[in-house]
Amino acid sequence: MKQKLMSLLKESLKFLIIITIALNLVSLYKSRDIKKDDLIMENIQLLDGINHSFKSRKPLVIHFWAVWCPVCKIENPAIQKLSKDYEVVTVAVNSGSDEKIKKFMTENKLDFKTVNDNDGNFSKKFNINVYPTTLIYDKNRKLVFSETGYTSTPGLRLRLLWASF
Repeated sequence: MKQKLMSLLKESLKFLIIITIALNLVSLYKSRDIKKDDLIMENIQLLDGINHSFKSRKPLVIHFWAVWCPVCKIENPAIQKLSKDYEVVTVAVNSGSDEKIKKFMTENKLDFKTVNDNDGNFSKKFNINVYPTTLIYDKNRKLVFSETGYTSTPGLRLRLLWASF
């Protein structure tokens, strides 16, 4: 019985490693077209009308999502948690009016900084075609990570820790 359990655990671990590698390869493939340039923006108009400045010398997360995206809905709590400890600006792409996005955020208990990219022009500047997409810039505004699809809170935190150095 003990040997069977160990065998099952080994097979499960192998499966998880293979799935993790496969998912990372898919993410890498999907993110190949993302603009890899340094972030040169100095400020941006947020959903609440505030003009947000990118002048802090901390790592920055720019997260592209949509109210209609099921994976985004699953990932939003992770982004919410992250926004409490790091500089996070999210971009709601093709998600409707400011009121619709605000209502969605209220219903889902989200209060992270958000830009309404209703026409998709902002996401086009970054060449974003998959949602969610998360970009992580270091303190010098150099892109150090880009991730498409779901990313866990621990995964995001590890990437931000790396970007802090």
